[in-house]
Amino acid sequence: MTNNNQDMATRIATDLLAIKAVTLRPEQPFAWASGIKSPIYTDNRLTISYPAVREHIAIGLAELIKQHFPAAEVIAGTATAGIPHAAWVAAKLELPMIYVRSKPKDHGQGRQIEGQLAAGAKVVVIDDLISTGGSVLKAVTAAQNEGATVLGVCGIFSYELAASTTNFAQAGIPFYTLTNYTALVETAINSGSIDAKNRELLHQWRRDPEHWGK
Repeated sequence: MTNNNQDMATRIATDLLAIKAVTLRPEQPFAWASGIKSPIYTDNRLTISYPAVREHIAIGLAELIKQHFPAAEVIAGTATAGIPHAAWVAAKLELPMIYVRSKPKDHGQGRQIEGQLAAGAKVVVIDDLISTGGSVLKAVTAAQNEGATVLGVCGIFSYELAASTTNFAQAGIPFYTLTNYTALVETAINSGSIDAKNRELLHQWRRDPEHWGK
């Protein structure tokens, strides 16, 4: 990671912690719907309510795309959390935007993709959060099924779970995020919002979330 990317990771992590879009609570873990106990809770939808934070995100995502996917022709947002960020990024890059539903509509023309997507168009998909990558990769597949060439995925935050690395590799799709779990933990410790004694406990979750806390 370059110094600029490290600075961005710290800035976005600081933003997410400040607006409580991400909360770390290792000693009172959250219960996910899947049954997994987690020391972290993430709701990046909150970012749209903070102009300065969403501007930092839009600038960062635009820079990621220019750095890694300079041939991008269309910006795609995942429904629903990726849509506003895709719109702001598309505006900054002066590129067309589409969005991808989680499944095709059950009425009308039954579209899964909204907006104009030409066959062969080079697309970058934007999501707010990467956990295992399963949901955003479904959006990638939907765009590919419409004839698009998906260059990659960009997101705000990644849990850095091994499953995401495996799933993206199997799909042959590169992905990049503005910040990640490691940067978030270090930022929280450096700011004093989390005690450094919890660092290893937090990273144990990232390495084995299914068995953490059991």
